[in-house]
Amino acid sequence: MTSALRPRTVGVPREIKTAERRVAITPDGVRELERHGVEVFVETGAGSGASISDDDFRAAGADIVASAEDVWAQDLVVKVKEPQESEYAFLRPELTLFTYLHLAAYPDVARALLDSHTTAVAYETVQTESGALPLLAPMSEVAGRLAPQMGAHYLESHNGGRGVLLGGAPGVRPAKVVVLGAGSVGWNAAWIAAGMEAEVVLLDRNIDRLRWVDQIQKGRIVTVASNRGAVERHVADADLVIGAVLVAGGRAPVVVSEEVVASMKPGAVIVDVAVDQGGCVETTHETTHTDPVYLRHGVVHYAVGNMPGAVPHTSTYALTNATLPYLVDLVVHGAGGAAARDRALALGVNTVSGSLTNAAVAEALAARFVDPVAALQA
Repeated sequence: MTSALRPRTVGVPREIKTAERRVAITPDGVRELERHGVEVFVETGAGSGASISDDDFRAAGADIVASAEDVWAQDLVVKVKEPQESEYAFLRPELTLFTYLHLAAYPDVARALLDSHTTAVAYETVQTESGALPLLAPMSEVAGRLAPQMGAHYLESHNGGRGVLLGGAPGVRPAKVVVLGAGSVGWNAAWIAAGMEAEVVLLDRNIDRLRWVDQIQKGRIVTVASNRGAVERHVADADLVIGAVLVAGGRAPVVVSEEVVASMKPGAVIVDVAVDQGGCVETTHETTHTDPVYLRHGVVHYAVGNMPGAVPHTSTYALTNATLPYLVDLVVHGAGGAAARDRALALGVNTVSGSLTNAAVAEALAARFVDPVAALQA
């Protein structure tokens, strides 16, 4: 069987990225796949971090298997995060992989997928005609809502911050929160920060998007047209900066330079949600839930690449709600048939038979682009 044909079995491995406790499917998702005649194999303990037991999966019809090798041997593997180095050996030409990939930020993963000729479909590049990113949206919403919470935590003095309460106190000015980008992450971050009574400034280049925010929030969030001067002024004065700039499939643009970071207040906090696509702040590098922050120029940097993994139960259900219809399409029609039927899913296909098949990813990695539908049909 080639990976373009209809899969008969689906594997769900236990995530092994540091402190990643989400799982790629819920028991209801298993039942839906079983309804289409697909056998689902779940690695033992895969859902425990998300408060889903092996018995829950078993009751839904899944087969619980003891090893990652057994799971990866299936026709289609559905995951949450990109394959880790120890999983590269499981990649092969007959495999379809459906997961978050962020290949522009992880070129080594891209090379492993290309070398193995795996068909890889990335959640984050599935894109509708309107430009929406339906499989990125739920985790963007979760990450956006987490960002002010994490920022507030690290603003506390015993965590290295300035000792500022996000919402201030009667007679005391609240923290100034600057959010860069008014997409799904940024809008949710700004909304929650405003709900915590912070002074919130939201920057974006899209004036229509800012107009929409302004109409909803009625002045509770200050909207500012983004340009270099505006970013420099507001970031320098911020207590908390949340980076939420996205280019679908590509590397996030750097909008805050090291010089601007150096101008920030000592003990200010940066939460760079875009770090899994390279980061939008020049001084950020990816961290983990077990070692989430570091200090640069006196500024606390939080740059965990899988932020929603901090709330794995909520994240697992939110993610499966979005991915399941596309997963059903892949098992019913195969990658080739599903991509031919749905242009949004075709944009999610990142690698086929050793070729890069998403234009933005190919451009970011300076590689040749091959049309995904043509590659799958070939």
